[in-house]
Amino acid sequence: MSLTRADFRFFHRLRVRWAEVDMQKIVFNAHYLMYFDTAITDYWRALALPYEASMHALDGDLYVVKATVEYHASAKADDQIDVAMKCERVGRSSIVFTGAIFRGDEHLISGELVYVFADPATQTSRPVPQALRDILLGYEAGEAMTEVKVGPWSELGADAQRIRTAVFVEEQRIPKELEWDEADATAVHAVAYNRLGHPMATGRLLNAGAGTVKIGRMAVNRVLRGGSLGRQVLFALMDAGKAAGAHEVELHAQRSAEGFYLRLGFSPRGEPFEEAGIPHQEMFKSLA
Repeated sequence: MSLTRADFRFFHRLRVRWAEVDMQKIVFNAHYLMYFDTAITDYWRALALPYEASMHALDGDLYVVKATVEYHASAKADDQIDVAMKCERVGRSSIVFTGAIFRGDEHLISGELVYVFADPATQTSRPVPQALRDILLGYEAGEAMTEVKVGPWSELGADAQRIRTAVFVEEQRIPKELEWDEADATAVHAVAYNRLGHPMATGRLLNAGAGTVKIGRMAVNRVLRGGSLGRQVLFALMDAGKAAGAHEVELHAQRSAEGFYLRLGFSPRGEPFEEAGIPHQEMFKSLA
């Protein structure tokens, strides 16, 4: 099977580890299936679908019934490779993925994974839900997988609260009394939804005075971090601030997320400080 990078929308990059090569100093053949499986996990993130929660909502699960690998050339230790995946076909109960592994433009490996959508209790096949079918085919057609809504707490509060509770209260163990405040009622909120209509990320915008707005309560579903959801929410809030006439946006970034904001053009201001028991850094960016 001859494939090129142009045949794919999705790529997962990784570097071959020493433990994955054999005595011939090339990747042991069975590891290529692991590479494809790792890429499939990231493919679900590209669809903005946390796998376990999404399968539960769709009332089923996916089971591999066939996996094939075709070898054209070998990857070696420390090679940087791109594992490409695409949904080739959605049948009545089956989903077929085509995979390819590239080193630069060189096509090393081809693969095919066939899944069946089934009842998790009995593992008997079920029709692929129309919602999942539409998401898969929509992604391969280049459609957006998320939608960001901006509005008041009265419209978006329930969904924003759901994400913030999971991230700040349950995951980061911030006390509830510190997470919820009266500012929510007057803030502008942004919530990112996936194609199942589930909220995946949120943030809020406050008027800080003197032409400055403040972004806070930025939270992304744990499984989907590292993608574009945080950036989408941040840009939606910045657009709202600019539309309101602000010339600068500021925020208190958790130090673990400082790199994210630096890459998007924010600059640190002042010394690091602690907020709710977590190290933070004030950052700002011009909206001009």
